[in-house]
Amino acid sequence: MSFRRMLKGASGRSLASKEPEPGDQSTEITVHPETRNPTRVWDTIRYKQKVDVVKPIDPATPKPRDHVRFVCISDTHSKTGAMPEIPEGDVLIHAGDFTKISRRKEVVNFNEFLGTLPHRHKIVIAGNHELTFDQQLMSERNSHVFMSFASAFEGLKKNEWKEIRSLLTNCTYLEDSQTHVMGFKIYGSPWQPVFCDWGFNLPRGQALLDKWNKIPEDTDILITHGPPLGHGDLASNGCRAGCVELLSTVQRRVRPKYHVFGHIHEGYGVTTDGQTTFVNAAICDVHYRPCNPPIVFDLPTPRVPTVEAESSV
Repeated sequence: MSFRRMLKGASGRSLASKEPEPGDQSTEITVHPETRNPTRVWDTIRYKQKVDVVKPIDPATPKPRDHVRFVCISDTHSKTGAMPEIPEGDVLIHAGDFTKISRRKEVVNFNEFLGTLPHRHKIVIAGNHELTFDQQLMSERNSHVFMSFASAFEGLKKNEWKEIRSLLTNCTYLEDSQTHVMGFKIYGSPWQPVFCDWGFNLPRGQALLDKWNKIPEDTDILITHGPPLGHGDLASNGCRAGCVELLSTVQRRVRPKYHVFGHIHEGYGVTTDGQTTFVNAAICDVHYRPCNPPIVFDLPTPRVPTVEAESSV
């Protein structure tokens, strides 16, 4: 989602927090005292941070032998028919906002689109635009965004939204859950800091940290809809939109090989802190034009440990 204006969420607990640093061996993550002010936090910690821009590989480059090719997209907003061509690969990752407001027809169309792609595995998470996927939002029906689109949801049969996820038959849908694909452990989570009361919004601070605490430490590839602080999160208004607790979780506890996300359209691109490679794969730009190409990366196929058979005597 384009982040044209920042809205502050409710306060998380103000706890003393060690500043996140790449390679930090401490695994205890607490809420940053300035969590509600991500731009201020980044201005404070950026001198300790490494943020190197990475040039994505050319999809036309042959995949190295014994490697797995990942193709990353996000924020397609029901515009897959107009987006750049999707390269072939082994695993397709979509980091959320695949619809405008996730009406049934939009979800069906997206699922049909996935069915046309040749990738052996397709991993999808929801974003803030997947309103009908947010069970609490649809149950309570009192958020500003729900009331704004209430008429659009009138076509849903009673409680049909409870089964909306079952329409995604051509992919593996992750929501605070993990899957194992071709030797890699992939974890997906849709949450992001409060923004205009959309889906999967939580206040900055403890509420989000509770979600990040669910991420297993052995995760190879992390998928979230929102970015961590400092990587692919600079909005067009000059503010940082990323989550500092997510950055701390990635750098100090989980340390995944790759972290794939979207949400901030103008943050498209790839960076690294020397430990994790961060991929903002937003296809739509700040004006919701589907013009950014998918981002591709390769990883060596993990070696499966073998147990030598004991010789019988």
